[in-house]
Amino acid sequence: MTPLWIDTDMGFDDMLAVMMVQQSHRSIDGCSLVFGNTVLGQIRRNAADMAACWGWDFPIHVGASAPLTGPLTTAETILGPSGLPTRGRRLPAVAPLPDRAPALAALTEWIERTVTPVEILALGPLTNIAALADARPDLLAGVACVTWMGGGATSGNHTPVAEFNAFADPEAAAIVCASGVALKMIDLDVCRQVTMAPPDLQALRDPGSDKALLLHDLLGGFIDIGLSKGRPSQPIFDPVAAATIVDAATVTFEPVDITVDVSDTAERGRTVIGPRNKADGSLEIATAPDVDRIRTMAMDALLNAARG
Repeated sequence: MTPLWIDTDMGFDDMLAVMMVQQSHRSIDGCSLVFGNTVLGQIRRNAADMAACWGWDFPIHVGASAPLTGPLTTAETILGPSGLPTRGRRLPAVAPLPDRAPALAALTEWIERTVTPVEILALGPLTNIAALADARPDLLAGVACVTWMGGGATSGNHTPVAEFNAFADPEAAAIVCASGVALKMIDLDVCRQVTMAPPDLQALRDPGSDKALLLHDLLGGFIDIGLSKGRPSQPIFDPVAAATIVDAATVTFEPVDITVDVSDTAERGRTVIGPRNKADGSLEIATAPDVDRIRTMAMDALLNAARG
C-alpha cells in the first residue's frame, strides 16, 4: 500500500478524517501541522490532545505558522480560538507534543528514505507542501499524489470566490498547482454535498461512554456552525478527502487545469478551473461523490472511536 502522510490544521473535521484513515487500517507514516483553523500554537495543543485521547502513535511534526507571504488568516471567527467548537465537553489536556524535526525536514527525510512513491493527504493551507516543492523539487517525483481538501470550482466560503484553505495561502496553492506534482482537489462543490445534521448526534449518545459523549459535543459544535447560518446541516469537508484515500470509488475525478489568483484584489484565493491543457494531466478535481458511502464511513469512524 502507498505510504501516507497527513498535513493538517487539526480541527474537528481533520480529526475525523484521521479516524477514517485509521479505521481503514491504512498506516499513517507521519503528520505535519500547519496554521489554518486557528493559530499554530493552538493547533499543536489540539494535536497533542487528540493523539493522547485516541491513541495515535504516528509522529507529529510542527510546520508553518504563517503563509508564504501576506498576513496571517485563520478560521477563528467561525471556529473560535481553540479551532474546536463544542457543545460542552473538550478534549482532555495533556503534555505538549514531544520535540521532533520541523515538518519540512521530516517530509524530506520521509520521501528520501521511502522506496516506493508516497501519498500526501493535505487538509489545510498548502504552505508545508509548497515549502517542500520550493526546497526540494527533485523529491516531487517520489510523490505519487497530493490529495487536497481545498479550493472551490464555483464559489468560496471565506470570501464569495475563495475557499478558506486556498485563501489562507494562495501563493502556496499556486506553487503546488504549478509544480508538476499530481494533485487531486476535493473542492467545496463536492464537500458541500456531504453533510451531518442534528439527528446524527443521537448515535453518539447511545454508547454512553465518556468518549462517545465527548464526540457528541464536538460533532454538535461542528454542526452548530451550519445551524447558526440558518442551514439544516453542516458539510464535513476533510472526511470527504479522507474517503478518497480509503476508497477510490467514493468519488470520480476529472482532469483539469487549476490556477490560483494571488492578486491583492477581491479575487484573491479563487481557484480557477479550466479544461486540461497540460499533457501529463497531473491536476484533477473530484466530482460525483458517493454521499451515502462517505457519510457511513464517517459515522462508523466516530462510533468506533466512541467505543474505544
